[in-house]
Amino acid sequence: MTKWRAVIIGFILAMFVQLFFGHYEFIGLLIVGFIVGYIAHSGAFGGLWNAAVAGAFGTIVSAVLFIILVTVGSSASGILGGLTGFTVSGIASLIEVAKEIIYYAIVMGITGAVGGLISSKKD
Repeated sequence: MTKWRAVIIGFILAMFVQLFFGHYEFIGLLIVGFIVGYIAHSGAFGGLWNAAVAGAFGTIVSAVLFIILVTVGSSASGILGGLTGFTVSGIASLIEVAKEIIYYAIVMGITGAVGGLISSKKD
């Protein structure tokens, strides 16, 4: 059911949108979701599923990269300072990551369903 080629392409594009086009994130995610759904060629439900997986995967990887960045490079005292700061804000960070996963999955999933529906139509 999951087309990993479409998910990986969507993941890369979602990371690109999040890193370089932060101000236009919503529009970028709509476009990326459509592209993933179109590449999947699995109908509306398949496009929705693949785009939602790509969005969630992109959010998880970007959160891990952010945690590594905060832990290693956020303090003058090195690794221990970063770990202390991350531990203090750990619960708030988990809630924010969960909200981002839901946001990416919904936004990309909606347009992924449209892209999947368009790509599955027979001429």
